[in-house]
Amino acid sequence: MPSRVRVVLPVHLRTLAHTAAEVELGVHEPVTARAIVEALEARYPVLGGTICDYVTRERRPLVRFFACEEDVSQEPLDAPVPAAVAAGREPFLIVGAMAGG
Repeated sequence: MPSRVRVVLPVHLRTLAHTAAEVELGVHEPVTARAIVEALEARYPVLGGTICDYVTRERRPLVRFFACEEDVSQEPLDAPVPAAVAAGREPFLIVGAMAGG
């Protein structure tokens, strides 16, 4: 049975997907950032390529991931997320980073 993971999306992605700020997804074990993104893209195909590059499947540079109030963007995409996120007690946040100066 898949884990129920809560995902919080930035406004531009929720607008694109026509969804609420927080969505709940069924994610198969092991729950990783890659598995979360793949489940998100499966439910909302319009998001394909917006979070991870179509070809390399790596996180796009101006997208950040947060779990349990920690920036996990530099962790490998296949590393397990914290247990509280995998259990749905804490959300997995996808955030559009700010650039410029």
